[in-house]
Amino acid sequence: MRHELKNNKQMNTTSERIQGNWNELKGQLKQQFTQLTDQDLNYVEGKEEELYGRLQQKLGKTKDQVRELIQKQQAKATPQVH
Repeated sequence: MRHELKNNKQMNTTSERIQGNWNELKGQLKQQFTQLTDQDLNYVEGKEEELYGRLQQKLGKTKDQVRELIQKQQAKATPQVH
């Protein structure tokens, strides 16, 4: 149960960040993974799991690896304020 709550919290945080700068992230992912199409990267608010599933299947990665990949791209796209 605790692991499930942690995943839900992590997913909500990731979801909020995806909404804010998805077009930029989408462009970065398409550059890094040329096999991805606009349809693969179609983001619909509230349906992040479907997005992760498409990326997971297309890239041959686990869901956690896909989340980590998106988080790394977000870190690159979002300037850090110190």
